[in-house]
Amino acid sequence: MLETRQLAEHQPKLGEFGFAGDDHVVPYEVAPLDVRGRTVQLGSMLDAILSRHDYPEPVARLLAEACVLTVLLGTSLKFEGKFILQTRTDGPVDMLVADFTTPHALRAYARFDAERLQALAASGETSQQKLLGTGVLALTIDQGAHTQRYQGIVQLDGTSLEDAARTYFRQSEQIPTDLRMSVAKLVTPGPGGAREQWRAGGILAQFLPQASERMRVPDISGGDGDPRDVAHEPSDNSWKELMALLGTIEPTELIDPTVGAERLLYRLFHEHGVRVFRSVPVADQCSCSREKIRGILEGFSAEEIQQSTEDGGIHVACEFCSAQYDFDPAEFAAAE
Repeated sequence: MLETRQLAEHQPKLGEFGFAGDDHVVPYEVAPLDVRGRTVQLGSMLDAILSRHDYPEPVARLLAEACVLTVLLGTSLKFEGKFILQTRTDGPVDMLVADFTTPHALRAYARFDAERLQALAASGETSQQKLLGTGVLALTIDQGAHTQRYQGIVQLDGTSLEDAARTYFRQSEQIPTDLRMSVAKLVTPGPGGAREQWRAGGILAQFLPQASERMRVPDISGGDGDPRDVAHEPSDNSWKELMALLGTIEPTELIDPTVGAERLLYRLFHEHGVRVFRSVPVADQCSCSREKIRGILEGFSAEEIQQSTEDGGIHVACEFCSAQYDFDPAEFAAAE
């Protein structure tokens, strides 16, 4: 859990400009272009999530992108709730799950077939398209009990997560949106030898002019074709300039800790002026607990408790954080 002291490190004093640093989403606005968005660099928090499961590198890269996309979208929620990204496909990596619980908790995991993944790696075909295969990407907003979930579903059929996200915005939100994401391992020398650390970054930009006709796009007929098809993009000069500027971003700029969010935004938009808002911290924080697991088990019948018992106990491991919870079946002897 984030400590108050850690959060305070990113609070600038009066007259000072504070750099957000790693694991903070930075909202921004470029008023002359009618653009708003968010950018982030994930460092130690992402490394902890990926290293905990010791994922093979191709799987780790996929899940890292899912984490970047999730925090970029999840931190836009203006209410208490949860944003969930999930893929279900027929590829070697058949499931990715990342969820962001307001105000700052992220957790994620991946499920994969080790044999199929090894076969792909041996053939040198570890692109996202091959790893994911065919299926769906679901993006869900959950505002909690007594509310209806909102869910957008995008087909994954030879597309990357980045392109699938663009398709989601084009079909579901119909707000001109573009994004860039990058993942890499940072190698740093040290007394005990070189150390590898996962890093990832991303930037999302949306075109939001006051005059709605400026952002109008053609009707979408089912989402077939290239999600970057220019026929579905507004012809406004401000949007065209934004796309050109985003096209200049090098993948290394998104993950380089010496660049950071603020320097990247300055490089992109200094000619127009960019306004940066207070950053939003994100933390590696799972929502599982012994009490929650106990509550689920208390709803089991005596037969289900018996079926769940192994080696004299009930052992439950969280798929997200790998925490292990052990229970004595006798605690639930009265379950019917």
